[in-house]
Amino acid sequence: MEILGATLRICVDDLEASVPFYERLAGGSALRFERGGVQVAAVGCFLLMSGPEAELDVLRKVAATIAVKDVDEAHRVLGDSGAHILAGPVATPVGRNLIAMHPDGSVYEYVDRRAAD
Repeated sequence: MEILGATLRICVDDLEASVPFYERLAGGSALRFERGGVQVAAVGCFLLMSGPEAELDVLRKVAATIAVKDVDEAHRVLGDSGAHILAGPVATPVGRNLIAMHPDGSVYEYVDRRAAD
């Protein structure tokens, strides 16, 4: 499985107040979108999220987002290595993802940029 990078997931109380700091830190502009009632700003390797506390409680359980070349391959490798697949693979607006719990209990989202078949 080829890992392309990782994104740090950060839940913030005030997205508008937080974005300028991370834009300056990362040296780029935020890409903003909304998903499931949560406002999101992607800035460099940071994924800032703000929204209803119930939604954020779920999102906090995922330690990081890991970009991979192919989610199907990640699914196979993770399963063969003892991880428990909690959700997916499923299509998203920008590719596919899955959520997996590693044998140590850590939970990660794996994503690719491939269109759904």
